[in-house]
Amino acid sequence: MQNLLPEPPATLLPAHEEADAMLAAAAEKGTDEAYAEVAARFPTYSAAWAVLGTRAFNAGQVIPAYAYARTGYHRGLDQLRRSGWKGHGPVPWSHGPNQGFLRCLYVLSRAAGEIGEADEAARCAQFLRDCDPAAGDALGSE
Repeated sequence: MQNLLPEPPATLLPAHEEADAMLAAAAEKGTDEAYAEVAARFPTYSAAWAVLGTRAFNAGQVIPAYAYARTGYHRGLDQLRRSGWKGHGPVPWSHGPNQGFLRCLYVLSRAAGEIGEADEAARCAQFLRDCDPAAGDALGSE
């Protein structure tokens, strides 16, 4: 059966230049503390939570990774809704400001799987693919 309803337009989160600059400075320092300062200063900025979650996951700290990723995911959902997203439709990976949310979703899926939350891991992985299959491809190859 063919869906006759058009797909909703892509949701593009707004850029946050000040937070981006602080995140770049944190990357130069390369410490968890520097990234935590970004998240504390800009708590709605999913990219900072994504970095914290990724670093924790890669260090084998699954519970902190899960917590960081869940925080960034929920803050990202809030921003998506404020940007007109109605709970479905594309969230393109190619748009830089969307990447923090999508990275959080990816880390949340992985961390959920590690703690035995298979249903949540699968839901998050599917949600990531629904947002943009390119996101899963890009993140899976990192």
